[in-house]
Amino acid sequence: MSKLLDRVRTLIRIKHYSYRTEQSYTHWIKRCIVFHKLRHPAEIGAPEVTQFLSNLAMEHNVSASTQNQALAALLFLYRNVLSIDLPWLDNVVRAKKPTSLPVVLTKEETRTVLTHLRQQEWLMASLLYGSGLRLKECLRLRVKDLDFGYKQIVVRDAKGNRDRVTMLPATVEQPLRQHLVYVRSIHKRDLGEGFGRTLLPYALAKKYTHADREWGWQFVFPANQRSREPRSKEIYRHHVGEWVLQKAIKEAVRRSGINKRATCHTLRHSFATHLLEDGYDIRTVQELLGHKDVRTTMIYTHVLNRGGKGVKSPLD
Repeated sequence: MSKLLDRVRTLIRIKHYSYRTEQSYTHWIKRCIVFHKLRHPAEIGAPEVTQFLSNLAMEHNVSASTQNQALAALLFLYRNVLSIDLPWLDNVVRAKKPTSLPVVLTKEETRTVLTHLRQQEWLMASLLYGSGLRLKECLRLRVKDLDFGYKQIVVRDAKGNRDRVTMLPATVEQPLRQHLVYVRSIHKRDLGEGFGRTLLPYALAKKYTHADREWGWQFVFPANQRSREPRSKEIYRHHVGEWVLQKAIKEAVRRSGINKRATCHTLRHSFATHLLEDGYDIRTVQELLGHKDVRTTMIYTHVLNRGGKGVKSPLD
C-alpha cells in the first residue's frame, strides 16, 4: 500500500494539485484498500468499488459531496496512476447534492458582525464581504496582488485555476496599508534571522531563486509562527490558518445575536446578493465572483424574487 500511495502522491505533485487534495485522495484510496481487506486496486472491479461507495452512504451516513470526493480519488487512481481504462467508472452513479439556498446576511447584520471583529480578522472579513473573496483566496493573497492605484485585487489560481480581478474596497484601503507596514516589519525581522522565505507556487522557486524572499511575494496575512512545509520540509512563513477567521466569525455572529448559521462563506454570499439588490447586472457579479457558469450566480437571485422582499403577502 505504501508504494502505491507514494506513486499517487508523486503524480499529484506533478499535476500541481494542492496539498489538501493530496491528503484527501490518499485517505480515500487507503480506506478503499482497507475496506477490501488489503486487496490491490487492480484486482477489484465495479462491484467492489460500488460496494465501498454505497457503504459510505449507508453505514457511515456521509454527505453527497463526501461520496463524490471518494469517487474522484478512485477515478484518479485508476485513470492516472494505474493507467487502467475501466469503462464501468463512467457508469457509476454519482450522489447528487441537495439543492439548498445560501445563508445571506442583511447589510445591517453584516455591519454588526464586522463591528465584533478586531484588527486582522476585521480586515480579512471585510475583504470577504467587500471583494467577494473565498476564504482561501483571502488567505493566499500576496502583497503584489494588491493594486492600490487601480483599487483592485488580482486573485491568482482561484477555483478552477483561473485568475480574476475584483474591487479593493475604499473602506479597507488605509487600514490595509497600515497592516502591510506591520507585515513588512515581520518580514525584515525574519530576513535578519536568516529566514524570510515564503512558499512559491509551482516551480517559481527554481526559476527565480531569490523570489521567495522578495517583499512582493509575501502573504498579506502571515502566520504568527514560522513552520515546516510538509512536502519540502523547508521552513517558511506561511499564511494564517483558516481556523483563525472561522473561529472569529463564529464568535462575532454569536455576540451579534443573529440567529443564522453564518460562516465565512456567508460573507461572500452576502456580497453577491447585495450587489444584485443594488441593481448591478448578473454578468458583472459573475465576473467578480469568478463563476464559470452564470447559472451558479443566479442562485443569489432567490432573495430578489422570493420571500418577504420580493412578493407581498395577501395577508398584508
